[in-house]
Amino acid sequence: SASLLPVLALQVRDGEKVLDLCSAPGGKALAIMQCATPALLCCNEPDPHRRDWLAKTLESFLPQSLTSKVIVSAQDGRYFGQSEAVTYDKVLVDAPCSNDRSWLYSCSSQQGEQRLRERARLPALQSQLLRSALSAVRPGGLVVYSTCTLSNSENYAVVETVMNDCPEAEPEDLWEEIAIPLSKYFAFSPAYPGHGQTSHKPSLQQQNSTVSSYHRRLGILVVPQPGKTWGPMFLSRIRKRK
Repeated sequence: SASLLPVLALQVRDGEKVLDLCSAPGGKALAIMQCATPALLCCNEPDPHRRDWLAKTLESFLPQSLTSKVIVSAQDGRYFGQSEAVTYDKVLVDAPCSNDRSWLYSCSSQQGEQRLRERARLPALQSQLLRSALSAVRPGGLVVYSTCTLSNSENYAVVETVMNDCPEAEPEDLWEEIAIPLSKYFAFSPAYPGHGQTSHKPSLQQQNSTVSSYHRRLGILVVPQPGKTWGPMFLSRIRKRK
């Protein structure tokens, strides 16, 4: 499933300290534990209901032998990087975004309007979470930022904003590593403004040469396809310079 791509991009190795900053409901945390045996996986979730759900998921699916390596934390993700600066080798920011199911089922027009106001505030929240992750990671460590929305302001624009503020942050190109090898399973687009508005669809190889390497490094986007259940999924990997 496309939701595992951020975990794949994170490249967790045995013995690393890993932070899953927006962890509930816990699917990505479980995937991390299947990829490697970290020294520590901190699963952070500030919302109490979502945190209960997260804890139950981890309890149900993690073998007893691994539970000592996983802790559930309840901090506000925006300030996590201040309280635990340069602590982690890898950080996943699977950010709250406008495509979350909860956005889609608003009951009244009043709630709908409130959702739109909340949605307008999301990019600021997402930028704060990404900055917090960059504070929490050690020099040389990796941060993966992901969403499940097509919204450019929550994807590419968030990464670019944070890059401009954080000279130590260096985006890495996932095109060769993930998009090309997995193109037979998923439809990828280099995530930058204006892309995908033309009817002409260049092949991955063509896109490869036409998209500037800077834009390509800012992230990749899995686009939903008719008849397939996955997507959208945006992901970006950022290395903190040593």
